[in-house]
Formats: sequence, C-alpha cells, structure tokens
Amino acid sequence: MPAIVIVGAQWGDEGKGKATDLLGDSVDYVVRYQGGNNAGHTVVIGEESYALHLLPSGVLSEHATPVIGNGVVVDPAVLISEIDGIEARGVSCDRLLISASAHLIMPHHVALDKVTERYLGHARIGTTGRGIGPTYADKAARMGIRMQDLLDPGILRQKLELVLREKNQLLTKVYNRRGIDVDRVCEEYLGYFDRLSRYVADTGLVLNQALDAGKVVLLEGAQATLLDVDHGTYPFVTSSSPTAGGACVGAGLGPTRITTVLGILKAYTTRVGAGPFPTELTDDQGEWLRKTGGEYGVTTGRARRTGWFDAVIARYATRVNGITDYFITKLDVLTGLDRVPVCVAYDVGGKRYDEVPMTQTEFHHATPIYEYLDGWWEDISQARELSDLPANARAYVLALQDMIGAPVAAVGVGPRRDQTVQLRDLT
Repeated sequence: MPAIVIVGAQWGDEGKGKATDLLGDSVDYVVRYQGGNNAGHTVVIGEESYALHLLPSGVLSEHATPVIGNGVVVDPAVLISEIDGIEARGVSCDRLLISASAHLIMPHHVALDKVTERYLGHARIGTTGRGIGPTYADKAARMGIRMQDLLDPGILRQKLELVLREKNQLLTKVYNRRGIDVDRVCEEYLGYFDRLSRYVADTGLVLNQALDAGKVVLLEGAQATLLDVDHGTYPFVTSSSPTAGGACVGAGLGPTRITTVLGILKAYTTRVGAGPFPTELTDDQGEWLRKTGGEYGVTTGRARRTGWFDAVIARYATRVNGITDYFITKLDVLTGLDRVPVCVAYDVGGKRYDEVPMTQTEFHHATPIYEYLDGWWEDISQARELSDLPANARAYVLALQDMIGAPVAAVGVGPRRDQTVQLRDLT
C-alpha cells in the first residue's frame, strides 16, 4: 500500500496542515518527518481552529495514528504542553508514537540559538530562537541527545557532561552568558520522560510493518522546499530536509515505498525570515495580501513577507521532489482583483531565466517577469467542483497547472476542511 508525502513547494506556510487533515480520514498513519517547534500547522474543522506545532495533523483524525519520526527534533516541554492543550479540547493523544531516535532540543541549544543570532546582527538568518539549528548541528556532529537516552539516566548524564564541557565554554567565555547546570537539566528531562515514555517506540519498524500489512502512511514535512538545507535558498534555510527525499530518512522508510508526492502551493507566495524573494511586495498590495490571507506565523506570530505566485520556484519544487500532484491553497484570497500577476520567469542582468538560477548571487538579483491573468469578484468559498468556480478563477488554476509541471489535484477555497475543490483522488 502507498506511502504519500506532503511537501511544501514554496518557503513554507502553504497550508500543509489542511492537506494532511483532508487526507487524514483516508490514511492509517500520519508522520511528521522533520523540523521542530519552529513551524506549525493550522487546521480548521467546522468552527474549531487548531494550531499544531510538533504534533502531526493526523492527531485530529478519529482513527489515524500520529507519529513523530526520527527526523524531528523534539522540545519535550513544548510537546507536553501541546498534548495537554489539545487533550483539554477533547482530542485524544493516546495513539501518538514518538521515535526513540528523535533528537532532543536541550537548554544549551536554545541559549546558543538566541545568542548567536543576536551576534550576527544584520547578517542574521532569521531563526525562531527555539534551538532547532543547534540541535541539528549537534546531531550531525554526533553530539546529540536522543529520546532513547532518557531511558538510561547514567547515559544521559554522561552525554550531557561531555557536551556541556564545550557548550558552557562558549556560553560563558565567548558570549558572556551563564552556563548550564548538568544536575538541573538531568532532573528536568527525566521528569519530561515520565510523561512521554508511554509514546516512545521503534517508529521505523512500526511504519514498515504497517505498509506490509496494507495500511496507508502519510508523511508530512514542517517547512518547505525552498527552506531545505541542500536545495533551498542557502544559508536562509532550515537545518533539515523538508523535501520528499527527507521524508524517507526522517521516517525510516525506503524510497521505493513512496507512491505519491503531493506538493502544496499557495495561490500566491509568502516567506518568513531573511533571504531572497523575487516576487516580494513591499507596498500596499503586499499588505493587502498579508491581511486578507491572515499571513502571520502559527508558531511565532511573525508577519509573513508576501508576493505574487512564482511559477519558477514551483517548477523547481516539482523537479527536486518528484511531485506527482499539487494542492493549491488560498485561492479565495485573490478574489476581488482585476488582474492577477504570475511570475513566469526571472530577469537577471538582462538575461531571462525560466528555471531557478544556479547561484545564490544570481537568485538574489532576480527580478520577476510577469504574465497577467484576469481576476474574479465572485465568492468562491462554496465551490466544491471545478465547474463551480467562476470562469476566470478556473482559468487561473488551469494556467498554473500548465506552468508548474504536475497536475492540480485539489484547490482550497477557504480555511475549513470542507472548503476544498477536489479534482483527483490521491488515495
């Protein structure tokens, strides 16, 4: 049976949570495979809105098993708070599974993230300060602490003493900050494990056995293609791999298990943090998109940068991820425009680029080449079939489909789960 990957095809915040939740009733497992609590999903069911940060969107499904995979970095205090918050609203987390190999965000990671970002000044990356990058850095340097280390207090202390020998030197002597106490951290994290141990499992084994048994597994990334540490707008990226290839590594599945890669695109473009953004609008139109689309971070509350749809990065995402289908979200936000600009190529120093330029320098200097499509004024929030959309809205969707290199399977026409026009079955 299939493993389906849902991946953001821009800079994040495309509405992956809605797509995951929409499919959640049709699948058996929903897996978060990378990132940490520096990102989030908003899912609207009826009149209820749920902001999820570490929990997979499948936690809202009545029967799907939500899984936090080995590729995720976990702040246990944040996770416990999120579990408590969602259970207080009547949502059970009893089926939740957490990989024993998931790395933990420790106090020294948060401290170093904040102080190094301040130290960079105008050259800062724009991180959320939640310790994500330093945790992934320690993971790569083989200095990380994993969920399974909490099973053995002796191992936890041994690893912490070794790590803090270096990290406290940095904090106290380089950045003039207070050092981290080993005893306090051990006691704190073992306390967290008392709450979380019931969820810890060999999730890679569980997921492979589920696929062997004919179950459907859905894998959801947190950030997006243009924030991938290898394939994004480096260095203005996250520290993990949100692309479809990262789903295999972050969940413990082989690539031959993947049958569908669903790319998520907004009908326009946004990004958070620093870095190049060719179609960015810094005028009244940009502010209109921000307010109309509610473009503020689920986790951070930060205002998102906004711009018109960029078909160049969409084609790039199709190629990098092997996207088989697309879900275009927030089409309703564009209602009321006489003409809707779409970036079809870039101009860099007088040369046209139909694909993303090879170098970061070229991408920084790219200016958009626009085509203009006719807008619409009709309310589209009640549309459920393609034919329900007004002619110009339908033409916009089909024009984007021609530009992005993969068929459109669904279109979001409002924030609720049911406000979706479905063109193709994904399961």
